[in-house]
Amino acid sequence: MSALEVIGAGALTTVQDLGRPGWAHLGVPRAGALDAPAAALANRLVGNPPESALLETVLGGLTVRNAGPGRWAALTGGGAGPAFWWAAGAELRVPEPTYGVRTYLAVAGGIAVAPVLGSRSTDTLAWVGPPRVVDGTTLPLGEPAAEPRALDVPAVRRPGGLRVLPGPRADWFASLDPLVTGVWTVRPDSDRIGLRLDGPPLERVREGELPSEGMVLGAVQVPPNGQPIVFLADHPTTGGYPVIAVVRPDDLWQCAQARPGERVRFLRASRG
Repeated sequence: MSALEVIGAGALTTVQDLGRPGWAHLGVPRAGALDAPAAALANRLVGNPPESALLETVLGGLTVRNAGPGRWAALTGGGAGPAFWWAAGAELRVPEPTYGVRTYLAVAGGIAVAPVLGSRSTDTLAWVGPPRVVDGTTLPLGEPAAEPRALDVPAVRRPGGLRVLPGPRADWFASLDPLVTGVWTVRPDSDRIGLRLDGPPLERVREGELPSEGMVLGAVQVPPNGQPIVFLADHPTTGGYPVIAVVRPDDLWQCAQARPGERVRFLRASRG
């Protein structure tokens, strides 16, 4: 049997793949790798198809043993390198990333846990999908599909900030100016549900509360304290606070790697 044995799970380790979009009407978040480009790179490096499952771990500390025959593996996220040969019985410890928060471990053949609603992703809001990876977990592996790639490159962080478009409730605020001119600090309670930010409170020009309405990936929701939250892969499917803006999908991966205390800025984006 080809499998990984988890000796130490670190702060938070989950199985992720491309996620399970399409179940919001049942209240099920999409989940999936928070830094999608890093996860895709890891799978490419070991010859896996894009939909293969892998491990997402926070701030290193994950220690695993290859309990089957040797195979190719790769680490991406807070630093990336070429695929490496992981010998049978060898242990691997994922170091704290040199930058960012999340590291991805892909192994040739992919993590072959049973899919739930068409995905092997763990969502940390409703806990749909595989359970959280803990010490002593054994994870089955699939059969390798192709040879590893000799060379590939990670995504590069866009300078200047996260590009946003006006949200469906932008009219609850005087303008987007306070959002895009402010400098925001990442809060320690940020997680897979949302990037929580501290800064000058965003003030409403309308009073009252909204009935719950659908939320989209990247929505910048503003609760009563005026501190914005960028909704990420495990976000709730509905919410009752106004959404001032929406982050462009191709910038969301940067939220996955924003460390507590790091400064974040927003930029106005064109619709093109």
